[in-house]
Amino acid sequence: MPEPTTETKRLSARLVATLTDRINASGALSFAEYMESALYQPGLGYYSAGLHKFGADGDFITAPELGSLFARCLSQNILSVAKQLPERDSYSVLEIGAGSGVLAADLLNLLEPAPHHYLILERSADLRQQQRLRIEAECPQLLHLVTWIDAPPENFSGVVFANEVADALPVERFRIQQQQVLQQYVGLENQNLKLQWVAASPELKTAVEKLQTDLGEAFADGYESEICLLLKPWLTGLLESLEQGVLLLADYGYPRTEYYHSDRSEGTLICHYRHRAHPDPLYWPGLQDITAFVDFTALAEAGDGSNECELLGYTSQADFLFASGLQEFMLAENTADLKSQLLLSAEVKQLTLPAEMGYKFQFMGFSKGLDNPDIPGFVDYGWLPRL
Repeated sequence: MPEPTTETKRLSARLVATLTDRINASGALSFAEYMESALYQPGLGYYSAGLHKFGADGDFITAPELGSLFARCLSQNILSVAKQLPERDSYSVLEIGAGSGVLAADLLNLLEPAPHHYLILERSADLRQQQRLRIEAECPQLLHLVTWIDAPPENFSGVVFANEVADALPVERFRIQQQQVLQQYVGLENQNLKLQWVAASPELKTAVEKLQTDLGEAFADGYESEICLLLKPWLTGLLESLEQGVLLLADYGYPRTEYYHSDRSEGTLICHYRHRAHPDPLYWPGLQDITAFVDFTALAEAGDGSNECELLGYTSQADFLFASGLQEFMLAENTADLKSQLLLSAEVKQLTLPAEMGYKFQFMGFSKGLDNPDIPGFVDYGWLPRL
């Protein structure tokens, strides 16, 4: 693993000192509490400290960073929703967690008619600044359409989109040991952060027992995984704010039967540092991303039928993009320049191949207040099996 700089080491040390003081004062932190601080502690967490996170020079690459094809396909779905709204020229877009701002800039340049408002719900002040600079550089004439907000708006009409957001919600980790449910905490050993297992809280114990009931079998002794207790309130909050329109979610994950398969006995938690994936959440706290795959069955349960919403579809990223016109956009962008052709080919491969993002990433959609909504991405490929 690349060695952090002296400056970033100091940043991590400050976060560790903050966590150590907190544990000394109040006791060990549940894993979700630790993950929340490691990612979002003001001024020190991974998403709050001004670190370069996205692209070749960061820690990971998201689909919108690869090129414009992802945004082109998404724009077709947004415009389709706009046509179904009573006032199509006054639709809005709400992007949850806009990352570097590349998707927002691309969509603003592509959407015609342009949205009445382009809202960005972003927790990180640092990322807000990056997003503003990106939009100013790529579409300064449209910057006036963009507003950064702290919470979902009321009575929103249009399209809500979240790409790789649910995977960053803090999770609780559990282990089955002698038929008991244990919960992972972060405590101290000789004043150093240490992962430890203790008896699970009643809330987590109940959630794990429900999982086993839903799956129709008990987890084997030694089985470890995670569960996001925040997933339902997070999704419910977004759907409550939606008066009319569509919510689209894209993330890496599985349906529940695959997520909690016996072969996946160590869970899905993964950390990213300088494009290296590894399992240690205590490695240089604050300098790496910590995520867990998404249980898409839990998303479907949280959203379907709640707040007068309807589950539109669930499919792989590859199928969603192809149904949204990926092949046509690829041909339209193709040129005689060999370098451009190679870059375009590489972009398509990363977006669609099973070994890349194509089937690891999934799309799920919900609608509200629309009669027979037409979403191109779900037209040909409506469902994956065993949701």
